Amino acid sequence: MHRESTYLKTSKKTEETVYGITSLTPPKADQSQLLRLNRGHWSIENSLHYVRDTALDEDHSQIRTKNTSRVMASLKNLVIGLFNWLKCPHIAKTLRHFATKPFLALQLLRL
Repeated sequence: MHRESTYLKTSKKTEETVYGITSLTPPKADQSQLLRLNRGHWSIENSLHYVRDTALDEDHSQIRTKNTSRVMASLKNLVIGLFNWLKCPHIAKTLRHFATKPFLALQLLRL
């Protein structure tokens, strides 16, 4: 598959050819179907997971137990959802702000 991308911040354009393996039958694996599946996968990665990876540094987490990982992922999703609801444009910056003023965060939540 040939892919063209444009980075929004820099307007830099890139082109690449990528190859993949699928278990789909040829009639179900036409170019438009593969593109739709690929975009669907990356749209999830680029939304919530991207924010968790960048703003919350999730890729460097040292948590290894299954339940603790799930709890932390849920808490991180809650924080991201709350910041989106509050219309905070920069999640990492907002986290740093509230990290130095935890009582302000509690007041914001009316706790």
